[in-house]
Amino acid sequence: MASKREKEKEFTDMIDNTLDETRSSLNKTTNEAKKEVPQYTKVVTEYQEETIQATQDIAESFLESQKQVINATQSVWAPYFENMQNMYWSYWRPQRATENYTRAVSNITDSSIAATRIANNYMFASMEVWKTTMRHARDNSIEFSRLNTNYARTIQNQALDNLRDYRER
Repeated sequence: MASKREKEKEFTDMIDNTLDETRSSLNKTTNEAKKEVPQYTKVVTEYQEETIQATQDIAESFLESQKQVINATQSVWAPYFENMQNMYWSYWRPQRATENYTRAVSNITDSSIAATRIANNYMFASMEVWKTTMRHARDNSIEFSRLNTNYARTIQNQALDNLRDYRER
């Protein structure tokens, strides 16, 4: 029959083996996650490139449509405005209206590009916040583990002191 010390050693060995297996599993999982980092980096890069390209396509399409609107409007309304100019508004010219409209289109395009840039900046800021959060979670977890270990040792020492005091009576 196994002695009390042998049973304690067996139990301790069993716990150590279980923790070693858990550590091995953790290392395997961590290594697999690290292998996926380039894939995530690629996805983020592709997202940015796609967003930039989409913004450019939208802006170019918008500019082209506005160019066509301006040309169509100017050719239809130019004679009317010229006639009105001669009659009522000597300061008003169709070219001035076209210039103002073109400036408005340019402002809308610039604003669209700026909005995309801001959205990308928010995305990267969120990624930085997540990175900081994970760093704090790691540090706090390590500290909690240290505290837990110290607490267990304190209980162990207290129990051993109590047992020693009991035996000395």
